[in-house]
Amino acid sequence: MLLPKFKFHEPKTEQEACQILTEYGDKARPIAGGTDLVVNMKKKLMSPEHVVSLSRIASLKGLQKENGFVKIGACFTVADMIEAKDIRENVNALSAGAAALGSPLVRNLATIGGNLGSARPAADLPPPLMAYGATLILKSGKGKRNIAIDDFFKSPGTTECRPDEFIAEIQVLTPPAGAGAGYINLGARKAQDCNIVNVASFICLNKSGVIDTARVILGCVGPVHLRAPAAEKILMGEKPDKVLFRQAADAAKTDCLPITDFRGTGEYKRAMVGVLTQRTLEIALDEAKKNN
Repeated sequence: MLLPKFKFHEPKTEQEACQILTEYGDKARPIAGGTDLVVNMKKKLMSPEHVVSLSRIASLKGLQKENGFVKIGACFTVADMIEAKDIRENVNALSAGAAALGSPLVRNLATIGGNLGSARPAADLPPPLMAYGATLILKSGKGKRNIAIDDFFKSPGTTECRPDEFIAEIQVLTPPAGAGAGYINLGARKAQDCNIVNVASFICLNKSGVIDTARVILGCVGPVHLRAPAAEKILMGEKPDKVLFRQAADAAKTDCLPITDFRGTGEYKRAMVGVLTQRTLEIALDEAKKNN
């Protein structure tokens, strides 16, 4: 399939990118690795008149641990995320999400910003980032603004990012002692296939071993990635064990809105939400005990 005609821009600074996006507004789309946008353009699902590549902007490719945060530039590749020590040692569930994304070829091109900006309900990186309570830094010619990742996704393919904005950075607060997280995805194949269900869980234990904080994120079972409030409510203020996790997993099944499609029935997806919720909570608990 041929790409539609468009004008290609390669700004070298964030300021230049802002100027181009301000000038062309909703006629332009930013691109990083292109693993989502190019496919959608070939399918004629998108046809921007201007494509603005962010891949030459050095400031968008960095990774640093600073002031208690892991800060990841939007053009940091998924392959580099897997190898990054600061991610693996501080937010390991995000590393697991990166390792689960696509094939090696895709991971070498795909970026964290692109995976978020595509707003696919089956994407691998939003659940762990939501589990950690990440914040996105959006930039435009008007300046920058911070938005909690929980508020970023509006509907499939749609985010809070305005036409003149781009994702510049993702900030994740380094989890405290006693915290742990887990991520698992379920797909028909190991790579190059859309997820059927994916789940991320985060818990933080206090000094008495009681769960002070709990977040459970469900993917592929709603128009956007969903928090599981019923599951989180069961977990809060309790000491973790298999019985508690089983109860939370059953509750998570009531928090989702799966549909039947060619990947599976709604009933099957709901059942897998329960299975993956319990397993990710067990992973989170193992990590929390090691970090306590």
